[in-house]
Amino acid sequence: MVKIAVSSDNHFDINKVDLTPTIQAQVAYLTDQSVDDYLIAGDLFNDFTKSAAYVKQLSDQLPTTKVYFIAGNHDMIRGVSYDQLEHGKWPGYLNNQFVDIPGTNYRIIGLNGWYDYTFATNEDKTESEFHRWKMAYWIDGLISQPMSDLKREEVVIQQLKTQLQNAKDSRKKVILMTHFVPNQHFIRYTSDFRFWNMANAMMGSLQFQKVIEQYQVDTVIFGHIHRRIGPVKIGLTTYYNAAVGYHNRRHNEWQTNDFMSEWQKQLQMIQLF
Repeated sequence: MVKIAVSSDNHFDINKVDLTPTIQAQVAYLTDQSVDDYLIAGDLFNDFTKSAAYVKQLSDQLPTTKVYFIAGNHDMIRGVSYDQLEHGKWPGYLNNQFVDIPGTNYRIIGLNGWYDYTFATNEDKTESEFHRWKMAYWIDGLISQPMSDLKREEVVIQQLKTQLQNAKDSRKKVILMTHFVPNQHFIRYTSDFRFWNMANAMMGSLQFQKVIEQYQVDTVIFGHIHRRIGPVKIGLTTYYNAAVGYHNRRHNEWQTNDFMSEWQKQLQMIQLF
């Protein structure tokens, strides 16, 4: 049996987490739970340099657990370029990379992901209007990129197709780890709060969802939304979101009062036999 633990959206800086004792507690818990692979679906810090350093520090203290991570939009804000996100080789960084799980026919594929505004189905806006709104109101306006959001998502879609086709050719079942929302089922639409209807444009992509469905992906791990949801099976795919979310005056999404309790509560476990 292989045991996989899944987390996302820890937001250590926003949540003002004391990192040293937290890493020690996470090491103890993951070891006690006999976790073989710990997967982090983005948004550790608002600085990729800090995110990569945390993963290395955590990995160095874990005797048997392998740690893999991808970048969320918050990690992308500073400390990293687009080219580095695409081609960087930090320990455990899995964007557009894969690892086969020994003793199984499963393959973990990592893909940071992006968006193309197609989830904003109840907003009749042009590409330029969505982009202007994003630059004015959404944190992703701080992220530097050499192309439009639609073009960036086209790159992601091609990477996803290539990775999934390679896995199919190798007869591997896929555990796909991405940050952005992979299925419209998880998108919140409202009739009374227009901000979220516009923000849906930055949540993910209908194209990404269709590719997952086309290749009948077994398991998808994602973050980005901070809702408390258990595993959801849609068609042939089981989706896991294990976001810890925010704990501050403006946004208190926690159900407990300390990070470790919330992290353990939100941690999703996957067992492969």
